[in-house]
Amino acid sequence: MRTLIDFDAAPAFAIPAIDARGAPTVCEGMLLEGPQGWGEFSPPADGGDTEAARWLTAAAEPGTVGWPDPLRGRVPIAVPVPALDTDRAHAMAASSGCRAADVTVIGTADSLAGDIARVAAVRDAIGTAGALRCIPYRRWDVETAVRAIEALAEAAGGLEFVEQPCRTIAELAAVHHRVDVLVAVDASAFELAGVTPGALADAADLAMLRCGPLGGVRRALRVAEATGLPCTVGSAGETSVGLAAGLALAGVLPQLRFACGLGTGLLRGGDVVGGRSLIPVDGHLPVAPMPAAPDRALLERFAITDPARVAWWRNRLRRATGS
Repeated sequence: MRTLIDFDAAPAFAIPAIDARGAPTVCEGMLLEGPQGWGEFSPPADGGDTEAARWLTAAAEPGTVGWPDPLRGRVPIAVPVPALDTDRAHAMAASSGCRAADVTVIGTADSLAGDIARVAAVRDAIGTAGALRCIPYRRWDVETAVRAIEALAEAAGGLEFVEQPCRTIAELAAVHHRVDVLVAVDASAFELAGVTPGALADAADLAMLRCGPLGGVRRALRVAEATGLPCTVGSAGETSVGLAAGLALAGVLPQLRFACGLGTGLLRGGDVVGGRSLIPVDGHLPVAPMPAAPDRALLERFAITDPARVAWWRNRLRRATGS
């Protein structure tokens, strides 16, 4: 891989954004240039070296071997709605042009009322024909999940699915067998933990695939096939370079019943890509044969300037290569 990609020249970036709770955060990572184009290496800061190695494989894929030929030219997208107040949540969903929404919910005893109000506001924004999904980010135990899902589904006038309501596969399976709403499993989280595809199929109705954590488009396709579940594709907070890989994955799935959670460009305060920045238009994003090249001016604007942080990222990349 080192003969194809100059790791020492990889630029490191930091872009302001808002997180799932609506709080300010920063999206950080590195961009890798191969003979055919660019890829993104942006594993989470708290992840291990095994996870980072998967991200490196995904980042090297578009610039070296490329992606499989797509089956569709564009992909339906869900607008991400953080845990905002009802007015901001409504405005975000209404202005996105998307016909599906991924709504962050907390689901604790003191936050459920706010979650219900947010879900109802988003339903009003996208209409009764829109697909509304809830994401609690693995915060719930089984009993909390069952109660919250029932309440949220009633407030929404129906949920398309709830993604990863619990932390463990056993808890997820228990919820799956007790609620009428479809349950989505984060395939990357459990695949890294060594959970078998058969166990995933027993615990959920569909699988959420994330290209970076799964090691690229080809590897994610193998995971999708092994689960035997309907699949959709989610974001891990990437720039447009990384989101292009998620769109490439969505473009080659044999079937795509659900809108993809790849609208996270709406949560960023910038991008490394200029004119081809991946912001949904009319609720869709295009599938491209390779990511757009980063804009040099934007790379300079969002470059990490703290020498210690640059060194941290270069060390993370070095460990991911096994050197």
